[in-house]
Amino acid sequence: MPYISFIVFVVITSFTPGPNNIMAMAFANQYGLLKTLQFCLGVGIGFFTITGLSCFFNVALSNVMPIITFPLTILGVIYMLYLAFKIVTSKDNGDSTHHSEEPNRNFMLLGAILQYVNPKGILFGITVVATYILPYYSSNISYLLFSLLLGFVGILSTFSWALFGSAFRKVLTTYRQPFNLVMALLLVYSALSIIVH
Repeated sequence: MPYISFIVFVVITSFTPGPNNIMAMAFANQYGLLKTLQFCLGVGIGFFTITGLSCFFNVALSNVMPIITFPLTILGVIYMLYLAFKIVTSKDNGDSTHHSEEPNRNFMLLGAILQYVNPKGILFGITVVATYILPYYSSNISYLLFSLLLGFVGILSTFSWALFGSAFRKVLTTYRQPFNLVMALLLVYSALSIIVH
């Protein structure tokens, strides 16, 4: 396996702006780092399951992908645009935000489910498995270990963005509307880049 190429691909794909990282930063800014950690764990669980499924069902997925790629892409784009809308229309309630109904939602489940409507995440899983794992490894243990590794990278990437959102929380709270607008525009850009790509 070309390890350096694998590492570069995984790091660049995981740590660049995308729905997971943008949502992690926005959640950390709005709800704090501890609540956002649940979202990051959910992203890791989602990456783990997608990578595992890609390892074990790669041939079937390769045959089915041409059929489901377009509907999946449209669903993912609609969901990202919905998230962008929710971010840009969220109200600044000061400290009361932490006690509103939003923090009561299951952030871990949200992070995991986001991976199943995130075309970038699914295509990442299939690409990394088809390019770097299956040609070099054939044991179920290696598939499990790579799935765990990529799930952990998903947690690290979203948590690093969440740290940024949390560290600059006071500043970002002062400029909440411009920050929310930028985050929403980044999500719209992510959605449009999926369609154009």
